[in-house]
Amino acid sequence: MASLKSGVCAVLASLVVFASLAESDVRVGIGPDGQKIIYNESPAQHARRYSPRLSPIPDAQLVPLIERHSLAQNLDPKLVRAVIQAESGYNQRALSNKGAIGLMQLMPMTAKLLRVSDPWDASENVRGGTTYLRQMLDRFQGRLEWAVAAYNAGPGAVERHRGIPPYRETREYVRRVLSLYQGGDIQLARVTTASPGGSRPAAAAGTGVTAPVITRKPRIIRNSENQIVVTTALE
Repeated sequence: MASLKSGVCAVLASLVVFASLAESDVRVGIGPDGQKIIYNESPAQHARRYSPRLSPIPDAQLVPLIERHSLAQNLDPKLVRAVIQAESGYNQRALSNKGAIGLMQLMPMTAKLLRVSDPWDASENVRGGTTYLRQMLDRFQGRLEWAVAAYNAGPGAVERHRGIPPYRETREYVRRVLSLYQGGDIQLARVTTASPGGSRPAAAAGTGVTAPVITRKPRIIRNSENQIVVTTALE
């Protein structure tokens, strides 16, 4: 009987140790629908997300995938790498506490609008993310810092604030992405001074550098109602 009790105690002790180890690796958040979401991030992925330098792509299979989808949207692959690094640290199984999924952290509704059938699939995720980033660049007339802010906070917030929203998370995100992309520390104190209809974006404070304007050539198409429209969207 004593040996049985000692055996049970040993099993219970093992379960407690296992639970404590699991808790150190797994965090629980609340999704947009109020349900619990379990999501995790390795120390390496966390360090990569907050690194001040653009990191090498950790998975060689992602290199041609990022190149292909970036070029399909007339985007610099280096910019897409900067967004991926800031969003997920190249964690293909990343799930945020708000429910954003995968490498480029697509929200389920955004993924649906972009016709992403499986946001956990790396290729589908990057296709959706690059398409959305291209849409934000077109919407804000090529202003990179505004497009990046819209990727994080939504285009409505950028339009309401006529520039980068005064959210600490968004401003830090834009600074980090631009720093990774442009290879230097970017300050954003005066970035929001331009208006959506202005002729050029504001210069980053303390740098004398204007964030690049990224555009693509418009083309003429017929829409679903057989009307002739000018667009920069891909077919």
